[in-house]
Amino acid sequence: MELNAFQTSVCSLREKLLAQARRWTGSGEDAEDIVQEVLLRLWSRRAELDRCASIEAFAATVTRNACIDWLRTSHTCGSDLSDGTLQPDGRTPEILLEAKDERQLVERIIRLLPPLQQAILQMKDVEGYETEEIAQVTGCNAEAIRSNLSRARKRMRDFYLKAIEERRKKHG
Repeated sequence: MELNAFQTSVCSLREKLLAQARRWTGSGEDAEDIVQEVLLRLWSRRAELDRCASIEAFAATVTRNACIDWLRTSHTCGSDLSDGTLQPDGRTPEILLEAKDERQLVERIIRLLPPLQQAILQMKDVEGYETEEIAQVTGCNAEAIRSNLSRARKRMRDFYLKAIEERRKKHG
């Protein structure tokens, strides 16, 4: 892939990738760093991009993986979980552990959803796609997307509340 094609197909995704990274990190500066790294990774793999069915989906996956790597390294460095010290961003290890547990619970709940609902939820709530874009990707009409998204969120809420109730019973 040449520079012009890369700029057109990959660099144009920068804002979407930034939004995705901001949701993962909660920080605009960290998101900028991650997206810059992602763009460099994609540039170094530009020969493979021509074979991708969807460069946007591939870029989103690379961004998600970079965010996960960032979360693993930046939030655990420099502090033993038992010492109760604050992280540079002011969060204690206990808060970080609770957030990790919640994230894992949500990921487990998402895996319980039917594949179409998983995909729609991922595209809408994680990757920031618009309903019309999701409709084009999935081949469903916009109303079906909204309906599936509503059902997916309701099922997630129900599963989540049930899991929280079970957790309370177990610990309390």
